[in-house]
Amino acid sequence: MASFSTTATLDEPQVSRGGEGGLPPVRGGGGDDGSNQPGLPDYATRLRRARVGLFVAVIPVLMLFVSFTSAYVVRQGLPTLDSRTNQLVRDWVPIKLPALLLVNTCVLLLSSGGMELARRQAKFAAEAELVAQTDNATACHSERSEESAVSSSEKMPWLQVTIALGLIFLFGQWMAWKQLQTSGFYVSTTPSSSFVYLLTGAHAVHLMGGVVALLAAGVLALLHRRLTTQSIVVDIAAWYWHFMAVLWVYIFCLLEFSK
Repeated sequence: MASFSTTATLDEPQVSRGGEGGLPPVRGGGGDDGSNQPGLPDYATRLRRARVGLFVAVIPVLMLFVSFTSAYVVRQGLPTLDSRTNQLVRDWVPIKLPALLLVNTCVLLLSSGGMELARRQAKFAAEAELVAQTDNATACHSERSEESAVSSSEKMPWLQVTIALGLIFLFGQWMAWKQLQTSGFYVSTTPSSSFVYLLTGAHAVHLMGGVVALLAAGVLALLHRRLTTQSIVVDIAAWYWHFMAVLWVYIFCLLEFSK
């Protein structure tokens, strides 16, 4: 005996919006950043998440230097016991900072300006790529987009300039340490000299992390990665570099004026 069954057609799910139906929102389809992989966040979302991650990462660095500042100020007015006279004496000897530190400050601020130009250049190239991919989805235009990515990576001198200036700053800091040693101030000579080496050394170590980030951004450009990915890396490296520049100005003013 033959049996009959009905076929039901299921429509796409709708979301009620003021009495009218509509498709549910799709978050991060991957189309905005030129990626064909579904579920990936778009360029703006990735950039926002990266900036939030950077903000969380620099908080421990900021707290570290706040603790150094507190110890520096407290140690200035803290007397020590002289074992020869059994009396409390002040052993804090103000140090005349090398003039080279002022030159290094100017170099770092100049590199921060170059880094900002590199960030804006990378952001402009990424936005242009997104607009081009939205307006034209043909294969011919895809080839043009790849060509623009190559030419854009080759026309980003500010990133290389910032890396060079950053290395010059680190070399200048090392030369300033040599000048301090020539003047007779080593790490353990006086409490004040210990803090000079501690603050400048800790800043130099964290600045090296920024140099590594800049080198990573340069590698992405050489590998012709998507301009959106390059822009995110350059953007995060730029804001970290600005943070290190402001931090160094603070350290320099603390050592120079709080003696």
